[in-house]
Amino acid sequence: MEDSYRQQGKRKLLVELIREKGIKDEKVLKAMNAIPRHLFMDSSFEDHAYQDKAFPIAAGQTISQPFTVAYQTELLQVKPGDLVLEVGTGSGYQAAVLCELGAKVYTIERQQKLYKKTKNFLQQLGYRPKFMSFGDGYKGLPDYAPFDKIIVTAGAPFIPKPLLSQLKVGGRLVIPVGEDPQIMTLLKRTSPTKFQKETFGEFRFVPLLEDKN
Repeated sequence: MEDSYRQQGKRKLLVELIREKGIKDEKVLKAMNAIPRHLFMDSSFEDHAYQDKAFPIAAGQTISQPFTVAYQTELLQVKPGDLVLEVGTGSGYQAAVLCELGAKVYTIERQQKLYKKTKNFLQQLGYRPKFMSFGDGYKGLPDYAPFDKIIVTAGAPFIPKPLLSQLKVGGRLVIPVGEDPQIMTLLKRTSPTKFQKETFGEFRFVPLLEDKN
């Protein structure tokens, strides 16, 4: 679990690049500067860890582009103590960013191999989500709802209704919607029956899969 001066230096440069691309939330930038992203990737691909691009991981999934992670996290406006549902644990990198920001993280992963690997790995790093689940992200986690914030880290063809119902009034849901590319979408719950929707341009994600069993 080495994090050398060289790696820390590369990480700092990456964070500066993300800042130049328009990320303004200093808390998000600080969190990303604190997390050794190279540990979330196979050691043979370490050189790719501090480039601003997505990269393949196990089970046909990817670790998202750092700018995309920062962008989604900034849209969420995470405050310490927020209950945050993450749909698509993947490598665990986004969950680590949320933990670093002081969120209480509940996260779902549909690929069992990835779920087991990431669960062990996050604990080794000292990041402890409140709850990690192997299951169907379209269904959310009703037993732990309502959530202050919900983040979906895969492209959804539509906005799953269970996720809307599990969001607190005043809460924020950030989700890439569409086939390819997806449109980054923010939904704010303004009342028990009303949502305000904003869109933020095109992104590319692996698809959000349903029907695990």
